[in-house]
Amino acid sequence: MALKEQITEDMKTAMRAKDMDRLGTIRLLQASIKQKEVDEQITLDDSAVIAVLDKMLKQRKDSITAFEQAGRDDLAAKERAEAAVLQAYLPARLSAEEVAAAVQALVAEVAAELGHAPGAADMGKLMAAAKAALAGKAEMAQVSAAVKAALAG
Repeated sequence: MALKEQITEDMKTAMRAKDMDRLGTIRLLQASIKQKEVDEQITLDDSAVIAVLDKMLKQRKDSITAFEQAGRDDLAAKERAEAAVLQAYLPARLSAEEVAAAVQALVAEVAAELGHAPGAADMGKLMAAAKAALAGKAEMAQVSAAVKAALAG
């Protein structure tokens, strides 16, 4: 079942169960997906839906940090609940070791293309390849740190 269809089915289930918190989060997700489809005049596939999910999760994490700093634990708890609902739609994340191994493989590929070992100037090329290969499988901040470590070492 496609991810968008799964989200729609989960929304129906939440409606039947009268789970208003979950329903609200799923509706926000569907609205974000629909907005992206309308803006770009395309139909999103699973990888594009995962990109929307990643963006929404990043927003929730930023909000949690801001609310905790402001002493608003009630709002932080609401954001954590929304993040948990959104997280359920993402595929299993790679471990730090798996990300490092994938980045090392990409460094080897880029080195073969360039004809020399990539340096700091090639960070953009490496990140583009890493984003294409690891989108939805790992957080890009973690991937970026692994790329920087690979280039430094």
